[in-house]
Amino acid sequence: MKKVSRRNFLKVAGVGAAALSLAACGGASSTAASSTASSAAAGSAAASAVSDADSDLAYIQSNGKMVIGYTVYEPMNYTDADGNFTGFDTELATAVCEKLGVEPEFVEINWDTKETELAAKSIDCIWNGLTLTDDREENMACTKPYVKNAQVVVVKDGTEYTSTADLVGKTVVAEAGSAGETTIQEDENLAQADYVSKSVQTDCLMEVAAGTADAAVLDLTLASAMIGEGTDYANLKMVDELNVEEYGAAFRKGSDHAAEKLCTQLGRVVQPQLDAAFQPGPDGQDAGTAEHPQPGQHLPCQGGDHTAQDAALDLGGRDVIKGEQIHQPDRS
Repeated sequence: MKKVSRRNFLKVAGVGAAALSLAACGGASSTAASSTASSAAAGSAAASAVSDADSDLAYIQSNGKMVIGYTVYEPMNYTDADGNFTGFDTELATAVCEKLGVEPEFVEINWDTKETELAAKSIDCIWNGLTLTDDREENMACTKPYVKNAQVVVVKDGTEYTSTADLVGKTVVAEAGSAGETTIQEDENLAQADYVSKSVQTDCLMEVAAGTADAAVLDLTLASAMIGEGTDYANLKMVDELNVEEYGAAFRKGSDHAAEKLCTQLGRVVQPQLDAAFQPGPDGQDAGTAEHPQPGQHLPCQGGDHTAQDAALDLGGRDVIKGEQIHQPDRS
């Protein structure tokens, strides 16, 4: 059975923002179907919704493949130095597809039109560090979160920074259609910056490194993997953490059964690796960093007999990988 490589697993689980926590999956329609079975009218509507959802999962299985939309985003989906397409989400999706009896087909997409491609059946699933928002959960069938993340501000070393107020009138970049873009639009100071959207998050790092942008707002998971000592962006640093968020995978609207089924298989793939990754060491601590908490509660994944361990970390403005304190301005 395929599984996520220890390197990619710990690359995500070791970041202060990582949390592999699979709560009960399935959307409102699947919940409604079970709770209103005694009502003939409601039961009929629920049965119709479940039938549509079943047909979408059947559509994927009849094709023998799940077409997964992604953008290049290390450490989630990327090509390594040896030319291998890999990453945490890449390997996790591959392992889950094996359990579903289908082959994964990864298709690079324009992140700004991901919902359109999903609805048009150009892809079956978005599995690429997708931040769960109310709007996305309303318009797509989303799993429950499996990774916690945050938006961070990245600048060049030597840049003076105390808060986002320092970026008013400055050039700030983020990926089009991303949580970083939303963060800029909703922050009263960043909204007054000269915002430039880029097609992918890695382009944002290039702009800051080249000096054509003063700052980038992007995912902590990506920033932790790609900047700092020993990387191509050794002259960049994280200076602020703005929004805490959660990642999930998304299917077409109405495909709640497909999301529920995927969640069940996620639990079956991830749980054994969580158990192995966070086994107590000889001194009684976890095998991870000293900052890593003891394993948390087990949260059942609806419809399955396996559980997923909540390995959530208290962010506290700390980058666990580098052991550095991220500046946390007073927001009171």
